[in-house]
Amino acid sequence: MKDFGYDVADYTDVDPLFGNLATFDRLLADIHARGLRVIVDYVPNHTSDQHAWFTDSRSSRTSPRRDWYVWRDPKPDGSPPNNWISVFGGSAWAWDDASGQFYLHSFLAEQPDLDWRNPEVKAAMFDVLRFWLDRGVDGFRIDVAQFVAKDPLLRDNPPNPHPERMAHMGDWSQQLHLYDHGHPDVHEIYREFRALLDSYPGDRVSIGELHHEQFEVWAGFYGQNLDEIHVPFNFHLLFSPWDATEVRCIVDAVEAALPAGAWPNWVLGNHDQRRLASRIGDGQARVAMLLLLTLRGTPTIYYGDELGLPNAEIRPDQVRDPWGLVEPGQGRDPGRSPMPWDGSPNGAFTTPDVDPWLPLAPGHETTNVALQREDPASLLSMTRRLLDLRRGHPALAEGVHRSMDGTPDGTFCFVRSIDGSEGAPAVLVALNLTGEPRRVELDPGTGRVIEGTHPDRLGVTVDTASVDLRPDEGLVIELTAR
Repeated sequence: MKDFGYDVADYTDVDPLFGNLATFDRLLADIHARGLRVIVDYVPNHTSDQHAWFTDSRSSRTSPRRDWYVWRDPKPDGSPPNNWISVFGGSAWAWDDASGQFYLHSFLAEQPDLDWRNPEVKAAMFDVLRFWLDRGVDGFRIDVAQFVAKDPLLRDNPPNPHPERMAHMGDWSQQLHLYDHGHPDVHEIYREFRALLDSYPGDRVSIGELHHEQFEVWAGFYGQNLDEIHVPFNFHLLFSPWDATEVRCIVDAVEAALPAGAWPNWVLGNHDQRRLASRIGDGQARVAMLLLLTLRGTPTIYYGDELGLPNAEIRPDQVRDPWGLVEPGQGRDPGRSPMPWDGSPNGAFTTPDVDPWLPLAPGHETTNVALQREDPASLLSMTRRLLDLRRGHPALAEGVHRSMDGTPDGTFCFVRSIDGSEGAPAVLVALNLTGEPRRVELDPGTGRVIEGTHPDRLGVTVDTASVDLRPDEGLVIELTAR
């Protein structure tokens, strides 16, 4: 628990903090009985330094598991083998006095990297997948998926000429990370990974945590034959300025980069970033949710974003995130506060007489599930209606995407339709990403507003030749067949 479980000491058990395997099996059965599916987090890049494999590996240079991890001699001057930086700051190499070598840790020193170039490591880690698949899990979210393949020569990374573009990453931003992850060999690993999943009956899914600003490199993790990761997480919007031109460019670039037949996906919030509402404001949080749930592809909603939950306020003595403890200011705790189910002192996240693991976000007395569930104008109610609309409207469920040209600054409009042909079921999505009114002039025609950020527009017929958008407004308009 140095990194909230991402330092795995046993891949085939449950930490006693949370129960045991019998508890897990009951949970799995109960969730499946409700028609839901269970995905478990798979951490292939590193183990805990308390894992039996690493204990054995560091016991001696002649240990049978010595080369299960990345050990190297120091340079002649005693410095680390190369200049690689840990994501959490400082050198990615830790010195081991007993054996007189460094070991690689891309994250905390308590998280030594496995060497996936060793076939025994791959076999052992694939056995981990089989263990959970045999128990009946429906798939895996693969932690830092591209890190499992590094440059075999361990070459130095060059300096980053534009570190300001990655300032949110602290020390990590100082280099271009050409060699410490993402070597092309990674694709063969995930082809084998996919083949293992496909060997099991039913639908099993792989979801990869992948970061790469080049769209073609990111899209490559689908596999040329769609035979690698089912859902390579698409974080491009997550790191984009909230600007209509930037958003459109990303959407178009993602659509263009996808291999033939690939299904896109979209992410606007996760446990590593500040809360969406705190990044772009309450009004735009509604616009963002409407965008997320109308784009072509699978959406991922981070808990609390459906409420417009803001960042929590974390005092220095309340910091829990190891990154924040190593690099002050980099902590991710503000976006990891408890879910407020109601307006009680601890939001029904835990009993009122204890301190939750992190403080609740400010304003949870009014920003909570119980209140928003009863309010048809709330963000939660809008989110639920959009989810129903996605399931029920063929154009949103499976239609193609076409971005609209000629819209004014600060707006983004697109059409979803079944086959792109005239007369096919289609919806127009019109978004105002500003706090000022905008008039959007599009193709002549009419349509009916079937969802929007402002519920007073629902059911209204509009002339699509001239659509007036209020500040922070988004509309979903079902187009009248012509």
